[in-house]
Amino acid sequence: MNTTPAADRELVQEKLKQATEILNELEIDLWLTFVRESSLLPDPALELIYHSDVTWPSAFLISRSGQHSAIVGFYDADTARALDAYDTVIGYHHGLSDHLNAEIERFAPNRIALNYSQHDVAADGLTHGNYQTLVSYLAGSPYGQKFESSERIISALRGRKTPSEVNRIREAIHETEQLFYDVEAYVSPGMSQSQIAEFVHDRIASLGLDYAWDKSYNPIVTCGPESTIGHVMPSDIILEEGHTLHMDLGVKKNGYCSDLQRMWYVLKESETEAPEDVQQAFKVVSDAIMAGESVLRPGVAGWQVDAAARGHIVNNGYPEFMHATGHLLGRTAHDGATILGPKWEKYAGICELPVEIGNVFTLELHVEVPGRGIMSLEEDVLVHADGVEYLSDPQVSLRYIRA
Repeated sequence: MNTTPAADRELVQEKLKQATEILNELEIDLWLTFVRESSLLPDPALELIYHSDVTWPSAFLISRSGQHSAIVGFYDADTARALDAYDTVIGYHHGLSDHLNAEIERFAPNRIALNYSQHDVAADGLTHGNYQTLVSYLAGSPYGQKFESSERIISALRGRKTPSEVNRIREAIHETEQLFYDVEAYVSPGMSQSQIAEFVHDRIASLGLDYAWDKSYNPIVTCGPESTIGHVMPSDIILEEGHTLHMDLGVKKNGYCSDLQRMWYVLKESETEAPEDVQQAFKVVSDAIMAGESVLRPGVAGWQVDAAARGHIVNNGYPEFMHATGHLLGRTAHDGATILGPKWEKYAGICELPVEIGNVFTLELHVEVPGRGIMSLEEDVLVHADGVEYLSDPQVSLRYIRA
């Protein structure tokens, strides 16, 4: 009986078709994903090509010919067949080494890509122990000498979103934007970061949504100048008049994520708008995002997008921010591969990667307003051949909270 939801089955089929195209583009004959007990030790690439966990050692062979094989434990075989995505599904009892050798021999590849990478965490799912096991299985065959990294395959496959993937991201973004309106209607001066975050947690639970990152600091709530900036849990710091309120929030819906940041200013009783320093900071941050967006085109290296946004911040007299301007978004909030970041050591190998059609990126940066708090925005955009499309409704003016 087919127990895999149709939409998820179709998504795996889409990604396998896309993988075939990428293998041909790169002239790589076979992509091999080798895993075991994936619920305990997941390979990030597995979710792209298989919609379940596996228990026993399993091998998924994706060929540039379009013929694909799954070798799984006997009790996982029906789940693999239910995907209608693999031409050959082998359910074994005692071990898979003989089956694996036979399938590789059948494909007769000259180039075999494995999931290891120095630069892309999303392409580095093959553990050292699994690698050693794989080498032992192929000992005596010529194929153990033909391994190379699959990072270019996974970068393209994960980064080039299909229309159905984009639709799922849109749904998560829509839910997040509505949550921001809920927060705005709820919040008032005198509330703590923790109270505001708990309100969001209750709303997420009522909507049946999941979190794009760890719930303990999702949302990130920053109230005024005393708040710690970064990936921190909400505290008992109180929201006060004359301060900024910042929220970084991402939800997961149908397996795909949003990642957005919004800004408010808490008006004093005598104020009808934010003071000049707050308004100036908002404009600089907003314009910096647009400066990055203007460079974000297919073929451009990630560091070039960052340089445009970062330069706008610095040229307006603010210190540069100590993070990238953006990252890929999809099944996770940080979806691997291309980073819109500077040529720093921590971004080596991924800030040089080119932007591609179908990539969904965040654009995010911040400055600090002395005595007021952080000013930070984040938008989610889809790359097309001739530019970008905002999947979020971009915040172009400061939002206000009144006592």
